[in-house]
Amino acid sequence: MPNVNTIIINQAHQFGLSDLHQLRGRVGRSNRKAFCYLFAPAEGLLTPEARRRLQAIENFSDLGSGFHLAMQDLDIRGAGNMLGAEQSGFIAELGYETYQKILNEAVQELRDEEFSDLYREVAEQQETSVDYVGDCQIESDFEMMFPMDYIESVSERMNLYRQLDNMNNEIELAGFEKELVDRFGKIPPQGLELIQVVRLRWLAKSFGFEKMILKNDKWIAYLVSNAQSAYYQSDIFGKLLTYLSRNPRRCQLREAKGKRSIVISSIHSISESYSILQAIKNQE
Repeated sequence: MPNVNTIIINQAHQFGLSDLHQLRGRVGRSNRKAFCYLFAPAEGLLTPEARRRLQAIENFSDLGSGFHLAMQDLDIRGAGNMLGAEQSGFIAELGYETYQKILNEAVQELRDEEFSDLYREVAEQQETSVDYVGDCQIESDFEMMFPMDYIESVSERMNLYRQLDNMNNEIELAGFEKELVDRFGKIPPQGLELIQVVRLRWLAKSFGFEKMILKNDKWIAYLVSNAQSAYYQSDIFGKLLTYLSRNPRRCQLREAKGKRSIVISSIHSISESYSILQAIKNQE
């Protein structure tokens, strides 16, 4: 119905998320601005699942948001046991992202311990790098965000934060920066630092850092917890030790309660942290 510009959905809380998305797409198919009105009981009378469905359909209304809605639907309903025949719905208790993180950590543990030799041989044959950690968590007291005067909409900022967290390569990140400039203008310094921390996380992961803390002008990186990991015989760990030996006044290697960490002082920005890791990686 190309000429219809308004749809009213009564008892919207009784529809599934995909149903609401499909119904909403029935209008607005020409050059006319379209409207979709969802009627539902008061928020206090809704079930938690219904409330989340309505919030999701409200937050993800832009063109191309179908994937995000599908992920929300998976998170709300649960995907059961993804690796077996059972459909227990265990994922519903954790949330999809948490479940995926636990799964990745379990796979990484198998790579590091039971199948470390095999995995390293395969990586060498394929000339690929080995990821000794699943991800690197970064904590910082630097100002990293998209300010309200740059992006006013709270839901839009949250959506952009989510997109940024899911970036996997430099091409995607460069496209993200270009889109920000096109839509909102020049990126403020806090936003540039936020984008740079994504690059820092990728690089820190390749260095085998499980966690990085950037606070009080100090840089603390926690290394692989498993002391038997092949990481401690790797080239990248050797480069770290070389850098530490060349900069003894600024750097320290610590071990406390079975955890090894590297401390570097006089760090004043995310970009400086990134530059240091790049220098370590490129050193002979």
